[in-house]
Amino acid sequence: QVQLVESGGGLVQAGGSLRLSCAASGSIFSVNVMGWYRQAPGKQRELVASILNGGSINYADAVKGRFTISRDNAKNTVYLQMNSLKPEDTAVYYCNAKARLVSYWGQGTQVTVSS
Repeated sequence: QVQLVESGGGLVQAGGSLRLSCAASGSIFSVNVMGWYRQAPGKQRELVASILNGGSINYADAVKGRFTISRDNAKNTVYLQMNSLKPEDTAVYYCNAKARLVSYWGQGTQVTVSS
């Protein structure tokens, strides 16, 4: 089992920045991919960014150049630095960890960007 706890969401004006954190615990040795997803009202959950154990990173086109995913292995924590936020970035952001064939989710953190 892997437990994920997100923090760092909130309300910000367009053009502002937020940093999300995801602290992982439990059987983290089995995790090979960690990522951030988001779900806006009435929309499907979508991948925002992911980072593999080897360091490979993937971003959704909508956030390229604005968001940065990183990890601190010593703290078992993954971060999502979000800059130049837009109202369309408003969503609940979820941390995800994949271990073999199992996917774990955090409880989600709300990000609201006002225009």
